[in-house]
Amino acid sequence: MSVRRPWTGRGVPWEGPALRRTREILCAGARERTLEIGVGDGANLRYYPPQVRLTAIDPDSAALAAARKRAEELGLVARFAEGDARALDFSDESFETVVCTLALSAIDGQEEALREMYRVLVPGGRLLAAERIGHTRFPARLWERRRESPRRAPREVAAEAGFRVGHHDRLFFGTVERMVAHRP
Repeated sequence: MSVRRPWTGRGVPWEGPALRRTREILCAGARERTLEIGVGDGANLRYYPPQVRLTAIDPDSAALAAARKRAEELGLVARFAEGDARALDFSDESFETVVCTLALSAIDGQEEALREMYRVLVPGGRLLAAERIGHTRFPARLWERRRESPRRAPREVAAEAGFRVGHHDRLFFGTVERMVAHRP
């Protein structure tokens, strides 16, 4: 799997109160069988409700080891597996919720990954995501246009994969998009 990892949850320079609150809000919306894509070192783990049956994947075995350790420290029972978001090793309609925070932009082939997330969700299942997007304000917008592959808004890619996007908003001067989408 081709993955770009510019930084992990532990080293995010702007992991401040707003991002922690975003993680808390999204994870609190998780229900029943939940799949976290790109768990990294487990920055979201403390925010899941106790009734969630969590499965978490990441392509990085070192990050998974850190997430397992964090789960143990929190007393959280979860399954961790090395995995490719573009080819999920789960049956169709396996999860009520998929959570993906700051991992989608690290995946080459976001469209494939979102189609897989759609496939493993039950009808009515929810995708809860926060993702880095291109700069939307001048003058940073000019810089973004010069990128080799400009970032697309996650809600656009999710809609193309079949999701119905409900709530979405932007944080951090428009550089992070938070969304809640449903599989119809």
